[in-house]
Amino acid sequence: MNTRWTVLPILLLAMSGAVAAADCPPLLHGELPKLRARQTIDLCQQFAGKPMVVVNTASFCGFAPQFKGLEALNQRFKGQGLEVLGVPSDDFKQESNDTAETAKVCYVNYGVTFTMTEPQPVRGADAIPLFKALAEQSGAPRWNFYKYVVDRKGNVVASFSSTTAPDDPELISAVEKAIASKP
Repeated sequence: MNTRWTVLPILLLAMSGAVAAADCPPLLHGELPKLRARQTIDLCQQFAGKPMVVVNTASFCGFAPQFKGLEALNQRFKGQGLEVLGVPSDDFKQESNDTAETAKVCYVNYGVTFTMTEPQPVRGADAIPLFKALAEQSGAPRWNFYKYVVDRKGNVVASFSSTTAPDDPELISAVEKAIASKP
């Protein structure tokens, strides 16, 4: 067997990964641990080229019922490519120190099916790179359930305060704009 032809697919596969990484917007560089799973989320691999809503969450926040609205948003637009990413954070002192409790609130209490990470810092010098990039484009979250709508190129289309419900017409309009964007 000619080894040249068995190496070629491996070489092409490796090169395609390099191209994909080069096409990945800075916003999506890095990995985050998935909530209550032994997996990590490669942000670029999972979200590059897709419209997104990124939201910092907290289990014990008065805005936690927005999980239901975020799930409804996810269900409404996932067929059009929308990805919702929830990032729990204790930056505002309203998240459990127990990830099992965080997972229970998200998955059991509110029926969340969209991607959730383990709790992460989202503000200031300790913020994870994703939230540093979001803050550079649009400002840091001022409270829990701050929502960022991101287009297919990794640009923030709009951001919304905690008081903006996931079914707010302005947020829906921003999501539709992100979905319509070209990669």
